[in-house]
Amino acid sequence: MSASQPQHPADVPADDVPADDVPAAVSSDVPTLLVKIFGKDRPGITAGLFDTLAAYSVDVVDIEQVVTRGRIVLCALVTEPRTGLEGDLRATVHSWAESMKMQAEIISGTGDNRPRGVGRSLVTVLGHPLTAESTAAIAASITGTGGNIDRIFRLAKYPVTAVEFAVSGTETEALRTALAIAAAKLGVDVAVVAAGLHRRAQRLVVMDVDSTLIQDEVIELFAAHAGCEDEVAEVTAAAMRGELDFEQSLHARVALLEGLDASVVDKVRSEVRLTPGARTLIRTLKRLGYQVGVVSGGFTQVTDDLRERLGLDFAQANTLEIVDGKLTGRVVGEIVDRAGKARLLRRFASQAGVPLAQTVAIGDGANDLDMLNAAGLGVAFNAKPVVREAAHTAVNVPFLDTVLYLLGITREEVEAADTQED
Repeated sequence: MSASQPQHPADVPADDVPADDVPAAVSSDVPTLLVKIFGKDRPGITAGLFDTLAAYSVDVVDIEQVVTRGRIVLCALVTEPRTGLEGDLRATVHSWAESMKMQAEIISGTGDNRPRGVGRSLVTVLGHPLTAESTAAIAASITGTGGNIDRIFRLAKYPVTAVEFAVSGTETEALRTALAIAAAKLGVDVAVVAAGLHRRAQRLVVMDVDSTLIQDEVIELFAAHAGCEDEVAEVTAAAMRGELDFEQSLHARVALLEGLDASVVDKVRSEVRLTPGARTLIRTLKRLGYQVGVVSGGFTQVTDDLRERLGLDFAQANTLEIVDGKLTGRVVGEIVDRAGKARLLRRFASQAGVPLAQTVAIGDGANDLDMLNAAGLGVAFNAKPVVREAAHTAVNVPFLDTVLYLLGITREEVEAADTQED
């Protein structure tokens, strides 16, 4: 490094940074002023405030601005002007605010904001609607764990209301446990993840298919054409509740399809109904650079079609054996069961070059539990009770794209992604 290139303080051990090189504003005993402006929002307010402050050669320590229903709250933490000018600064700011038909408040103090506590988490709350009662209870639960709410930000206003709380002062797991209990009582969905750079890293999202990506159980669609829908549905429900071994139930259900003409595959594909928000979820994730896959206890005859239609990166399912144009009542190849789904999640993550901690798994049945627990974030989507209790978080609204909010993606970002050309 040449003498003309200053070294960034972060690249130098703290003990080696001269005291004179530390910005004065970070010192706890440096006088500062908190300037707060509030009123009707209009263009030019932020520029106008700082133009006013610039005349006093103050340094900006922190800025926060919020606009809600056309009303702005703008806070600026600045260093105190040189001796004798504070009174003039106050008068000038108040005069400027009055000219803008706004109100101003200026509070003297010292130093910057207090450091955030250890243990930083992001809490996403989904409500349909989000009531004042549930918001109060969530906030009280955060406080009850020793946490402090540092910031609240709305992620979306439709199809659900989604808000994100930045919390410090308590460990993520303790916070997750406390809020899971509160969410169950309140009927809202709450997700808790550790804050950090990993939130913005590239991720892999893997989801179940039946009753998750799509509204149907594929084997029941086949069974309807074979005239054995009721028998298959009964076995399927028991398997998803965890009452039956999946592989045994799979073979028992598929056996009922023996002799069905292979032409039914195209009919079933046309009958498949995507879950509301599924296309938006996948399209947004792909445009933001995520990789997306599906694993299914259903059949490749359907998942291969979904992979092509939706542009999925990965897809794996069981395969119905077809001989001489007829279903034989058997499956061939690797069985995708509960353990198999977790195994495939790890395989997809390896192929995608994404650490397992950066994966998201979405599912609804007991067959998904191993995958949900293996992922960095496991989301139970309109799931059975046993799955909701075991997953990291649960979403109980019928819109699959609400999972985007759990990843910190806002509705505005979703809409911006929609404007991009493929």
